[in-house]
Amino acid sequence: MTKLVLDKVAKRHDGFLALDELSFEVAAGEFFVLVGPSGCGKSTLLDLLSGLLAPTSGALSLNGEAITGPGLDRGVTFQQYALLPWRTARGNVELGLEAKKLPRRQRRDLALQALRTVGLADSADRYPGQLSGGMRQRVAIARSLALDPEVLLMDEPFGALDAQTREGLQDQLLTIQRTSGKTIVFITHDIEEAVYLGNRVAVLTPRPGRIKQIFDIRLPQRDREASGGGEAVRSSAEFVRHRHEIWLALREGQEPSQEREARVA
Repeated sequence: MTKLVLDKVAKRHDGFLALDELSFEVAAGEFFVLVGPSGCGKSTLLDLLSGLLAPTSGALSLNGEAITGPGLDRGVTFQQYALLPWRTARGNVELGLEAKKLPRRQRRDLALQALRTVGLADSADRYPGQLSGGMRQRVAIARSLALDPEVLLMDEPFGALDAQTREGLQDQLLTIQRTSGKTIVFITHDIEEAVYLGNRVAVLTPRPGRIKQIFDIRLPQRDREASGGGEAVRSSAEFVRHRHEIWLALREGQEPSQEREARVA
């Protein structure tokens, strides 16, 4: 079943074409990753999917309905945690639930359940300043999960974390996705992260961002393991092959920016 559809989507910012003729579909329950160089429009695309921006042309739809603005059917997690420092972890997770006008007890229960899902039930009453970077990002993910959205939109959520923390959260996210069946659209510039997480990986060209190629990722060991498989998967022949294919696609897309912008203009 198709969950998200983009049909010839383009977005122009201040005279610059950020995205051009983007067309792809995301299936229900799929982990779909977009990877591309800095400035290719990845974050702009996520803003379009979240409804924070409207396309200049083309159409986006969720379950066959046009995306015309933000909605509780989409949860968004950014690289910056955006947690309120005067609220506890539970209080931050409850923030979105307050917008749904749920009773206080129900908000509390849902927030604790979401924190339990990301392994932070014991830290529910701690403030952001008392949490590590990885823990704060897990609170941000829990905040999205608590709303029970149909789609999770994630904009480089692990980009600011150290390698060990990042890999641990990647495994945890795979576990969450498999147990919940959520559809995830994940933005990154990291090829290894894209291959490790994605069922499919779409490579974007430099600005204006277009879909250069979409790769089906087949990692049998990752798909058997409940939490991803870790280093054994990352060192497997299949992983190395996928990583190299995507690296080549990104490298082939590089060209002098002045020539590229001249054509756009």
